[in-house]
Amino acid sequence: MSTLSELLLGPLEFGFMQNALLVSVVAAAVCGLLSCWLVLMGWSLMGEAVAHSILPGIVLAYIFGVPMAVGAFVFGMLAVALIGGISTSSTLKHDTAIGVVFTSLFALGLVLISRTPSQTHLQHILFGNVLGTSRTDLYQVLVLGALTAAVLLIKRRDFTLLAFDRTFAHTIGLSTAGLSAVLLMLLALTTVTALQTLGIILVVAMLVIPGATALLVTRTFGPMLAVASSSAVASAVVGVYASYWLDIATGGTIVLVQAAQFTAAYLFAPRKGLLGQAVRRHRPAAPRIDQASASTERTT
Repeated sequence: MSTLSELLLGPLEFGFMQNALLVSVVAAAVCGLLSCWLVLMGWSLMGEAVAHSILPGIVLAYIFGVPMAVGAFVFGMLAVALIGGISTSSTLKHDTAIGVVFTSLFALGLVLISRTPSQTHLQHILFGNVLGTSRTDLYQVLVLGALTAAVLLIKRRDFTLLAFDRTFAHTIGLSTAGLSAVLLMLLALTTVTALQTLGIILVVAMLVIPGATALLVTRTFGPMLAVASSSAVASAVVGVYASYWLDIATGGTIVLVQAAQFTAAYLFAPRKGLLGQAVRRHRPAAPRIDQASASTERTT
């Protein structure tokens, strides 16, 4: 029996939409989970660096006929290694090293694209092409997403302690350097997972906005994970369908929906929202009863 969506779209288009929706949901859920740690640890710029630095790896993988996920992952880890090496071996600050590495690698990728005969597919990597998702792409995203989510959830206590108190984590015997390395590796995997949906340029938005939204509306880390992941999934579903019916860019639409959720949280979150804080500042203080007067009234 045909579903309503299949009747409206047609069998062929329904198949493409089904692939696009599944890929978007998986990529958004994983980005939402990881974004919580990136926001808490102040690694948002690192997410941007990895997302842009993998471009030359994707182009080289395309040229030599190897899976693009392999090239993207290799150059993502190369960027992390270069940033760490420059930071520790020079007097430059960490953000300066990030800026030097990711702009240089991204520029290398653009040069390689300009010298590659067929540029159509590579342009999709920059800006996303979720409606052109194949079954092979879907299986790749499912495997990478499941692997990344499993590691994040299994090691969530260690990663959370690393985010909140790195010194205490080291004191109780956790390898802070090892945990940081694993988290950066997962960042590279997540970026590869989200490439098909958002493209390199917009991946960083989904690695930051869901966690920032959840931080505004929650008080503990468990609910923060749930809110970040669910808000990212909701933005993916709404963004895919809206982009199809309105004939607009899918990646940009997904990010705009997520940005609208952040705006709502920023304004209306009960405790941390802008309007809530304004109301509390202007709310008149409750009258205080003088203790001596109260004591006199009780005795009389």
